[in-house]
Amino acid sequence: MHSSRKNLRRRCARLRTAKCRVHILLLFCLTPALLFAQTYDSAAPVPILTGNAGFFTNVQAGTPQIVSEVNPVVLLPLGERWLIESRGAFEGDFQPKDGNGPFGGSVAKELDYLQADFIANPYVTVTVGRFLTPFGIYNERLYPIWIRCLQPEPLILPLEEGSSNGAMLRGGFPLNPAVNLNYAAYFSTLTTTNGIDSDRDVGGRIGFFLPGPRIEAGVSWQKSLQDERTNAFGFHFAWQPTAVPVNLRSEYARSYAGSGYWVEAAYRLSQVNFWRHAMRRTEIVGRAQQLFLGQASEDEDSEYDLPSANTRQADFGVNYFLRDGLKATASYGRQFSSAGDFNLWTVGIAYRFAVPLGRAQ
Repeated sequence: MHSSRKNLRRRCARLRTAKCRVHILLLFCLTPALLFAQTYDSAAPVPILTGNAGFFTNVQAGTPQIVSEVNPVVLLPLGERWLIESRGAFEGDFQPKDGNGPFGGSVAKELDYLQADFIANPYVTVTVGRFLTPFGIYNERLYPIWIRCLQPEPLILPLEEGSSNGAMLRGGFPLNPAVNLNYAAYFSTLTTTNGIDSDRDVGGRIGFFLPGPRIEAGVSWQKSLQDERTNAFGFHFAWQPTAVPVNLRSEYARSYAGSGYWVEAAYRLSQVNFWRHAMRRTEIVGRAQQLFLGQASEDEDSEYDLPSANTRQADFGVNYFLRDGLKATASYGRQFSSAGDFNLWTVGIAYRFAVPLGRAQ
């Protein structure tokens, strides 16, 4: 009898131990799900108003110009797979009348893009509407005044279409652990409405990114489906070495209107050992570029906003980041061409803003 009671107590103890283990196992299984639910709820997407604004003074060939610019961006997520995004451009250019009179000018308004993005899967996003043409890297990645290291635009920027109206596929995927591929392919329709105009084109871009050395290189292509039905080609290269806080970027473009290149290096002075507080906020930039005119007529060059002759230009600039989202910028450039040599000075301030337009549910 005494032995039977001992056996019963042992079985009860083992049962309690087994139940405890089951409870612990269930706790470990349910904890990630609860944490995921809390993380998902806290990270629910909300509409955002973001963008940048700036005020600059330019002096080109001795003529001053005051430029004020605001570029609001609206991001509207719809569920987990849809995103509506848009950017407008409001730019006021004011110059002295008759060379030395009071400043006057106008405010230009343009819709840079208004697009709907559908994330089909991790490798493909489908875009319809008005979008930035994926030719090279400057137009899509570096154009905003807060992001660009030098405020004067590259000479070849007019050779890269600004915006297109149509449809686009884009995405990326790893080819192997050492190389990632990114791509974009698009079709654009002819639109003549002022402010949202575009040409009838087809084209795309493909790039290869090496995460180890942090190098990207790629090519772009565009085929015009109207007028002369010409082709345009481009090449881009970017490198951010891990040992030094430097951004190296370059582009080459060739089209019916001309060809050219730019090479730019931006160095953050965070490794300088004196005045560390100021130096880590300071960035110095240099750019060399060249443009060769193509087969376009003088009227077409003027329409493209290209120089009237083959041009070389060198620029040097300094950026000082006053705080997160606010930077002061200044640059000096010298342009050389058969039409005349002159200096370009720029000084100003750029501000980046981001405001949520709702609460996460």
